[in-house]
Amino acid sequence: MTIQEAILARHSVRQFTNQPLSTPQVEALNQQIAHSNTAKGLHMQLVTNEPKAFSGILSKFLRFSGAMNYIALVGLQSPHLHEYLGYEGEKLVLLAQTLGLNTCWVGGTFSRNRNVKVNPNEMYVGVIAIGHGATQGRQHKSKPIETFAEIEGKPDWFRRGVECAMLGPSAMNMQNFHFELLADGTVKATAKPKAFAGMDLGIAKLHFELGAGTENFRWHN
Repeated sequence: MTIQEAILARHSVRQFTNQPLSTPQVEALNQQIAHSNTAKGLHMQLVTNEPKAFSGILSKFLRFSGAMNYIALVGLQSPHLHEYLGYEGEKLVLLAQTLGLNTCWVGGTFSRNRNVKVNPNEMYVGVIAIGHGATQGRQHKSKPIETFAEIEGKPDWFRRGVECAMLGPSAMNMQNFHFELLADGTVKATAKPKAFAGMDLGIAKLHFELGAGTENFRWHN
């Protein structure tokens, strides 16, 4: 499965089977985690076979079952931490899909435990549940493309980027991001100040890049 195929196939899954992650799957995920951590100064960690990770009341309310593996979203506190975790975390989500696994982003409803190392000045802001899904999930409805950008008269690569961003996950499926193609050819990406807006923006920016092609544009600073 290619990354583009993974974008179309990936849906949030909250019910997992008891099938463990294979050694090649763990190795591939840890390799990408190491690369992402180095690239963005993060401290993401893969935790396997931890059945208590989703045992809280809120997690039960969200109907998680069988979730025993997760990626802890940890990084050094900075203004860009949440965006970096969203961007690099979504790389792991898409990689997992190519490996035959399913995932779900979780913020605020997970049990922090001693299996995750958090150093001084670091924040532990969420997890990505990962494993073999009992189902493949389902596609959620999206807002009209005009909600996310002014499309008329814009190049095809810009439309492809926005369409790909629309397929990405976002907190409560709110899709609060917006893209603007500026006169100097750069693309400005913003998100409304909602819960987990930074991570949603990071996810959306990665998807935009995958749809538009990084050779076609650069981000507005």
